[in-house]
Amino acid sequence: MRILGIDPGYAIVGFGIVDYAGANFAPIDYGAILTEAHTPFTERLCSIDIDIHEVFRRYEPDCMAVEKLYFTSNQKTAIDVAQARGILILAAAKKKIPVFEYTPLQVKMAVVGYGKAEKKQVMNMTKNILKLEQIPKPDDAADALAIAICHGHFCRGKR
Repeated sequence: MRILGIDPGYAIVGFGIVDYAGANFAPIDYGAILTEAHTPFTERLCSIDIDIHEVFRRYEPDCMAVEKLYFTSNQKTAIDVAQARGILILAAAKKKIPVFEYTPLQVKMAVVGYGKAEKKQVMNMTKNILKLEQIPKPDDAADALAIAICHGHFCRGKR
């Protein structure tokens, strides 16, 4: 099963693609969709839509795992990220790619085994699980790979 993990955002959308079979993960690729800071917000959303469709075309994922939003402070940022997240989910729905959502707690539990793990612990375990030489950059891509790993653990071979 090919899993596309997504760390949603509007300036940076992290993505990570892994193949999962049995209990084994194989990293395929990772990176980020970037939008320019001074671009009108609607254009940024359009850019995200175009770029995520290219990711779908290039990697043909069987499913998409995306992080549920969790914000405690800046409401404007939360709303903007939610809008970008909606674009990503809608794009997957249009391609009939099943979407699965996970909380940060679920991702930490699945990757590290501890729901209060620190970001660095999650990144190190992601690197180890995928047998990578170094922690993926940018951080958003590493987070996306962790989300993909989370889905692999939760689905246990189901799509």
